[in-house]
Amino acid sequence: MEINLNFTPKGKVAIENFSNEELIEIFTRYSNTLTKKYSVDVTVPTDANQGIVADGALKVILSNVKCDVDIFFRELGRDVKVPLKKRLAGGNLDNVFKIVTVQE
Repeated sequence: MEINLNFTPKGKVAIENFSNEELIEIFTRYSNTLTKKYSVDVTVPTDANQGIVADGALKVILSNVKCDVDIFFRELGRDVKVPLKKRLAGGNLDNVFKIVTVQE
């Protein structure tokens, strides 16, 4: 299953403070932590995510999905807010991204 995480306007402002590699590392680390709680395998492909800030989206591949995807990404959004808010100058960060299923 292919998923695009389309960043909200405030999410786009927050990710501008990070390099591509940092964003991939953040999303990979937090996704891997959540897979201990949720039954799903998550891959954040480096080659498909060369311009995260320019695209305003992060591409993610899910396999062996045996959980509610919406709940998984809702929790992921809450988790990744922490490092994003640390570099966001005086801003409030509500939702970081919206989930768009590209391919089931």
